[in-house]
Amino acid sequence: MAGEEAPAAGTDAPAAEPGRLLVVDDDEGNRQLLERRLRRLGHDVLCAADGREALALLRRTPRDLVLLDLQMPVLDGEETLRILRADPELQRLPVIVLSASRDLSRVVRCIGLGAEDYLPKPFNPVLLRARIDACLGKKRLQDREAEQRRRIEELLHVILPKDVARELQATRQVQPRAVAEVAVLFTDLAGFTSWCSGKSAIAVHRELQGLVEAFEEISARHGLEKIKTIGDSFMAVAGLVSPLPNPAAAAVACGLELARAAATHGEGWRLRVGVHAGPVSAGVIGRQKYQYDVWGDTVNIASRMEQAAPPGSVCVEASTWVRIAALYAGESLGVVSLKGKGEREILRITGPRSAPTDGGAAVG
Repeated sequence: MAGEEAPAAGTDAPAAEPGRLLVVDDDEGNRQLLERRLRRLGHDVLCAADGREALALLRRTPRDLVLLDLQMPVLDGEETLRILRADPELQRLPVIVLSASRDLSRVVRCIGLGAEDYLPKPFNPVLLRARIDACLGKKRLQDREAEQRRRIEELLHVILPKDVARELQATRQVQPRAVAEVAVLFTDLAGFTSWCSGKSAIAVHRELQGLVEAFEEISARHGLEKIKTIGDSFMAVAGLVSPLPNPAAAAVACGLELARAAATHGEGWRLRVGVHAGPVSAGVIGRQKYQYDVWGDTVNIASRMEQAAPPGSVCVEASTWVRIAALYAGESLGVVSLKGKGEREILRITGPRSAPTDGGAAVG
């Protein structure tokens, strides 16, 4: 047994922040000696007699630090370290290598493989404690940084589509892009402003939060990407991030379900929904506060369809109707003048057809 140097005064005081340690050494006396000393410091200690046993323990029991002897049968310390560094789940686990040999070439190779530090045998209690404390402190800092990165990633995925968030993280920018065929959906609650009159901010927020959460779930189920909410208005796009065979049909199906959800809400709200299909441009706007947005004529016309829709209905313009006429029945609400676009026929969707048709007519 390599043994341990005599303990120095104060080295047995409990560690300020104990960790979960794994001692890997084929010498039972060394394992027991280290285990006793580390437990006196307050650490949670497990032991293994070789690299294979250590790897099995690590894959089922989380540890904060490994004390790894280099000279062992079955699987030695250097090879164990190579396996750890190749394992995505364990590659960041800090390792202190232990050796009684005066030949430091293997120690140098292990440092090159990513070992945090080295402890010679026999152990100096002061050095043992200092290096363990330093490694655990570094790991705690890395864990906090990793948690912070995870929270930032979660926040990005809340405000941006997943592919867009990944592009922003990888390149620190998002290239704007043109998408040839999407369907833009706008909604607005009829009478919401007057309903808010006299209500507390908490009461309004509670009702609106519940409704928007339902809208988010419904739109995601139909394959739409939520773009934003402005007050009681909700905007989503079909076919923007994930391709859909018929974005207009998906948006109309979503709009009908949104209108039903609003109507069955406790307040019996009636929802106006406008849908329009066509090309858009999309990208991230802003730097201090990111906003993924879409723009173009398709967006403007969808907004106008919502404004023209009677409460409780979903409306489209004639060119969008052509894309869904085989799937949905509708009725004409007449012709309106759209700024810069001339006169357009507006149709209200009355519901899905009982069977597909070969249609393309303006009404069903």
